[in-house]
Amino acid sequence: MKFYESGDSSKPVIFLFPGTCCLYSSFEHVLDGLHSYFYTVIVSYDGFDPNEKTEFYSMEDECEKIELEIKKKYDGRIKAAYGCSLGGSFVSLLIQRKRIHIDHGIIGSSDMDEAGQFMAKIQSSVVVPIMYKMVHTGALPKFMQKKLNKTDEVKKELYNGFLNMFGIGKGGCPWITKQSIYNQFYSDLVTKVQHGIDVPGTTIHVFYATKMGKKYEKRYWTYFKNPDIRRHNMQHEELFCCHSAEWVKEVKKSVEGDRQ
Repeated sequence: MKFYESGDSSKPVIFLFPGTCCLYSSFEHVLDGLHSYFYTVIVSYDGFDPNEKTEFYSMEDECEKIELEIKKKYDGRIKAAYGCSLGGSFVSLLIQRKRIHIDHGIIGSSDMDEAGQFMAKIQSSVVVPIMYKMVHTGALPKFMQKKLNKTDEVKKELYNGFLNMFGIGKGGCPWITKQSIYNQFYSDLVTKVQHGIDVPGTTIHVFYATKMGKKYEKRYWTYFKNPDIRRHNMQHEELFCCHSAEWVKEVKKSVEGDRQ
């Protein structure tokens, strides 16, 4: 695991957590905007960093390494943390474990899916072959590319922004193993997030993409006792992928306490 720091170190610290099978570079398009307000630290998960030979083992294992880094470098407390999709699970777990303190935890339209071990194994076994080929080669499967080519320009912009998070079209990631992908996907499903998370001094903000459906808002109210729900008439992580300036402003407003 590596941590990529940038910006003015005198500014408040924000940790950035990538999504499933995503690299630290998935945050490159928002860094300039964030640097006006924060010192940024991007977490690069085991098994997904191009500069080291590691393998992703479990969510708990990654949490322990992140907690050690925050204790060592930031005295156990940071101003904010943003979790993109899967990263939202990491932010939730770090807050509930209470081994470090995060003033503002921001959940980026995460689906918060969970499953028992049996179903998680089935789902992971189905997803891994597709995801592995896609991230390994940096190209979409032919059937997906054909479908993308037929979409209108508005949808194509959204899809391309989403695919950019996975590094599609950037040469591929041959260092990522099938085991890392399986472990990440499986561990995210079976690692339980507590219900009613409520930590004194921590505010949890949720960037709720309403086009995902109302069941997800219900989940957020289940997992978090008093979340600051910020609604956007968009798809999953569309705000982050396609509207970087607006996303930066929303992060800034969340941390400054501007509740909607």
